[in-house]
Amino acid sequence: MSSAETHTGKCFCGSVEFSVTGQPVAMGFCYCNSCRHWSGAQVNGFTLWPRSALTILKRAENVATYSRSGRSLRRWCTACGGQLFSELPALTLVDVYAPLIPSLKFEPAVHVHYQETVLPMKDGLPKLKDLPEELGGSGSMLPD
Repeated sequence: MSSAETHTGKCFCGSVEFSVTGQPVAMGFCYCNSCRHWSGAQVNGFTLWPRSALTILKRAENVATYSRSGRSLRRWCTACGGQLFSELPALTLVDVYAPLIPSLKFEPAVHVHYQETVLPMKDGLPKLKDLPEELGGSGSMLPD
């Protein structure tokens, strides 16, 4: 994939459209309680991008924000309630939820916050207790 490749996505109703350009910094699965509650799913497929890679193409006025902890700014569409992405200001990254970018081949490389899993997966990928050290976690691994 070229570093200049662009992928487009949209909310559930299609009113908000966005693009990401380049390649994600990381892809994987998150099991933290916060992501599970926000997504309404047992696990969240994430793609992390530099904040500068994301552009809202259509209906930016329909994008609302919620922040429970200040560590993430969760964005969604006010027309349909569909989730869009979460900005991570301290890391200057944005988590664009994998299913919203259909043209991107999702290639997860890690499981994070695996200590909170309610849906164990045996896939041979690294299972981190919380986050990598470089992202403020312990870097501790858990068994597959």
